[in-house]
Amino acid sequence: MSLIISVSGLRGVVGRTLTPETAQNYARAFSEQSPDGLFVITRDSRSSGLMLAEAVHTALNHAGRSTIDAGIAATPTLGILIRRLNAAGGIQISASHNPSEYNGMKLFTHEGRVIPKIPGEKVLQCYHRRKTAPSADSTGSRGTKTLCDDPVSAHLEAVLATVNAEAVRERKFHVLLDSNRGAGGVLGRPLLEKLGCKVTVLGETPDGQFEHPPEPVETNLQPVFAKVRECQADIGFCQDPDADRLAVIDAAGRFLGEEYTVAMCTDHLLRTRGRGAVVTNCSSSRMTEEITQKHGGTFFRSPVGEANVVDQMIARNAVFGGEGNGGPIDPQVGFVRDSFVGMAQILDAMTARNLSAAALADELPRYVIVKRKFDLPHEKAAEAFAALQRFYRNFPIDTMDGCRIDKPDAWLLVRMSNTEPTARIIAEAPTDAGANRFCDEAEDVLNGVV
Repeated sequence: MSLIISVSGLRGVVGRTLTPETAQNYARAFSEQSPDGLFVITRDSRSSGLMLAEAVHTALNHAGRSTIDAGIAATPTLGILIRRLNAAGGIQISASHNPSEYNGMKLFTHEGRVIPKIPGEKVLQCYHRRKTAPSADSTGSRGTKTLCDDPVSAHLEAVLATVNAEAVRERKFHVLLDSNRGAGGVLGRPLLEKLGCKVTVLGETPDGQFEHPPEPVETNLQPVFAKVRECQADIGFCQDPDADRLAVIDAAGRFLGEEYTVAMCTDHLLRTRGRGAVVTNCSSSRMTEEITQKHGGTFFRSPVGEANVVDQMIARNAVFGGEGNGGPIDPQVGFVRDSFVGMAQILDAMTARNLSAAALADELPRYVIVKRKFDLPHEKAAEAFAALQRFYRNFPIDTMDGCRIDKPDAWLLVRMSNTEPTARIIAEAPTDAGANRFCDEAEDVLNGVV
């Protein structure tokens, strides 16, 4: 598989498509497009992370940049550190939910957020120039590398400040946390213990030896469901390797899923902070939109991608946002998807309303999301989207990111993959049958094009 590179970062198979040299060229390109100052480097728990982090430190130090090594840390922790240290930016070494043979780099600006599209494109252009015509580092002085002695306290304090921690502590919840040997356990146990929880952690050692496939989706989490029941936990929380995504399991071992994370948090935040603007991307569940409207808030959509959600949140002065893959974003903590925000807010909601996780979820609107891939050459995309718009001309259509069709009780999104000659088809409806019918209908239209 080739190196996957975008405006916000890259990922590839270590030793094949992603090498230390690649990491160094990308880091230098980022440095050249960033303001003066130091950089913070963190990594998830993959065994290749230390090698790549060392390569990045070396490249930046040789380019005259001082760096701070914060070791194994969650992606949202990096955002906090950048702001606290007044850094010029940061790099998280992580391949997120991809298998262990992968790794990658995610770029953060001085604002402590994932790099937006326009500056990300400049970094990408610089990187490609470096590949074709490598240039020597112009600075005569070298930067230094220092260690961060306490990467987690600032993040811990920021999350605790957003909830009624004293009230949560009195409930003495039993929480099962599945960190799956990723970076999440570094802050996960301290946070939950500060909230007075009895904590059972699966895969606490952050060594990257994942005990199940790393993406926190239902098919990968089957072994965890029974463990929630066996240890009689009040709730189960499951993180991806860099801990920016969170899936939830109720006390009966029922998978509530990633889509419920942002929806449950939104419901609680609008109850406690009052009405305001909420943003999710255009492939996230309709649950959050309906919840926002119920509480008198204003709902907005963005194109897919964390940076796009954050752009819209800042523009709308949003009180909350996120992506339906289990990535809540609380501006009071930082403009980064954050599994720790999700855990704290859901426990706070259970406390404030004296309800179980199951009861909180069962109050929400019920929908089913179906996701498919459809082989579609990129050169056929414009024709395909035009055909969809003709076929669904009697319904509201949004083209901010592919083609989204909204029916009264369902929606469909068709968007091109950035890395493959395929279209992603996502449909949501009150029933599985309804969502599949919507997908079938869209595939019939696309078959007429290809």
